[in-house]
Amino acid sequence: MVLPSGFALPSLPYLAVVAAAVLAVGWLLVREAPPVTDRTVLAFAPWMVLGSTLYVCFQLDRFPDTVAPFFGSPTVYATTFAVAGATWLAARRTARPLLATAALGGVLAVFPTAAAVGYGLANDTLTLAWPLAAVVAAAVLGHVAWWVVERLRPDDVAAVGGAGALAVFAHVLDGTSTAVGVDVLGFGEQTPLSAAIMHAAAELPTASLIGVGWLFVLVKTALGAAVVLLLAEYVREDPVEGNLLLAVVAAVGLGPGAHNVLLFVAANPAGF
Repeated sequence: MVLPSGFALPSLPYLAVVAAAVLAVGWLLVREAPPVTDRTVLAFAPWMVLGSTLYVCFQLDRFPDTVAPFFGSPTVYATTFAVAGATWLAARRTARPLLATAALGGVLAVFPTAAAVGYGLANDTLTLAWPLAAVVAAAVLGHVAWWVVERLRPDDVAAVGGAGALAVFAHVLDGTSTAVGVDVLGFGEQTPLSAAIMHAAAELPTASLIGVGWLFVLVKTALGAAVVLLLAEYVREDPVEGNLLLAVVAAVGLGPGAHNVLLFVAANPAGF
C-alpha cells in the first residue's frame, strides 16, 4: 500500500459535483491561458495552506455531514483547486490579480485555522510550542538549504525564482513537522513511504539518542532541492509548464507540512 491512511473518495453525487467544478474551472483557465510565473506560484501558497487546514477540520469533525465529503482526502484538494482557480479568473479583472488571489486565500485559511484552534481549546489538546518550533526550524533549515543551492547553482536559482525557494521550504516544513510529530508528540506517520524512511532510521544506533525523524528531514530537504534544480531548465524552456510543475512540487510539500502543524496544534495524538 502506497496511499496514506484516510485516503477515500466521497459518494458519487459529491464526486460528480467536484469533478464538474474542476473540469469547468480547468477549461476556463486553458481558454484564458493566463501567464504563469514564479509570482503566480507564490500567490497560490495561501491556497495550498487552505486546503490543508480544511482537511484538518474534516479530521476533527468540524463540518456538517452535508458538506463534509467535499473536504476529505483527496477530494479537499480538488475542491480547493476549483475555488482557487475561479478566484484567479475573477481576480484577473482587477488591477492586482495575484495580490487579490493570494489575499483571499489567506483570509479564507484563517477560518478553518481558527476552528481547529478552537477545537484544541475546547478539548484541552492545544499544543503550540513544538508545532511552532517545527515551523521555525523549517524556516532556518530552508534558508540554509536555499543559500547552499544558490551558491552551487546560481543560474538555476535565478530561473526558478521565488517558486523554487517556496518549494524547498515546503518540503523542509513537511520534514521538520513530521519529525516533531513522530519523535516528540507521539503521532504516527500516515504515509507508507515516509514511515519506511523512519523505520530505516529506527534501525540505526542513533535512534535512541536523536530519534528517527532526522533522516526524513534530511531526505525531504535534499529531495526538494534536487527536484527544483531539475526543473530549472524546464522553466527556462517553457515558463508556464515549468512553473506549473513547481507549483505542484510546492503543494505536495506545503500541504502536508501545514496540515501537520495545525493538526499537532489542535489534536491529541491518541486520536490519530
